Amino acid sequence: MALEELADGCYWWPGHDHGSPGVTNMGVVVDDDGITVIDTGMVRSQWEPFADAVRALDIPVRRIVLTSGDIWHVGGTRAFTHAGVYATPAVSALLDQPLAIAAYETFMPEFVEEFEELAVLGTRPATHLVDAPAVLTPRIEVIPAPGHTPGDLVVLVPDADVCFTGSLVTVGSTPLCFFGNPTEWVETLDAIAPFATRFVPGRGPFGTSSDVATLRAYVAACIAARGELAALASGPWDTWSERRFDAVNIECAALRARNDGDIPPTMRAWITPVPDSAG
Repeated sequence: MALEELADGCYWWPGHDHGSPGVTNMGVVVDDDGITVIDTGMVRSQWEPFADAVRALDIPVRRIVLTSGDIWHVGGTRAFTHAGVYATPAVSALLDQPLAIAAYETFMPEFVEEFEELAVLGTRPATHLVDAPAVLTPRIEVIPAPGHTPGDLVVLVPDADVCFTGSLVTVGSTPLCFFGNPTEWVETLDAIAPFATRFVPGRGPFGTSSDVATLRAYVAACIAARGELAALASGPWDTWSERRFDAVNIECAALRARNDGDIPPTMRAWITPVPDSAG
């Protein structure tokens, strides 16, 4: 794993397992005053090599921008202790809550040992709120982009023609929407498509505006399924990884269509620890 340069002083760190919900791509943008890190990974095996690569640039890290409050984006914030933490109000509120370690362990058991350390370390709170589009640095614009979750944020680097989307966009891997609103998500994908021609997704390989359009079609198909998994139309997503997430996305769309803000039942089952029957 290594930082890959997209343009002068603009890098991405590809997640090593594009199919896993616990792995995310990350980014680095260099300005005259220092580095902006985009997302931080979840557990030490992810954030430590990333932080080492960032330190090897020998430039101070001034800012962390969090594209989402999902744990795979925010778990490594303590790797950059002196940087400001920029997030939407919704993500800030999540960072102020206790970590749902038991739910993480149930949903992603392959990381159980590292979650024990995360429970001790915790995450850093937001230091700066982003509640409207803003020019963060001479190179970076940040734009709230709700839909996949209420607190999504995209990061634009216009001089590199790159948009870092976090989990708002996945490429070649089925997204997972359980707190968001798929109808709003479609609108947001329409809005960000013209932002750049190159997109760094939350999961999956480097993408283009065509990949954003394909994801938009998938989310629209989940809405059209009206809560029935068997009614999901075929499309390019037939070959994506993590097709088990279809059920969650379809259930979420149906819940929001009737103004129900609950977690989809399939997702609730996945994150609910099984009681210990010993004794």
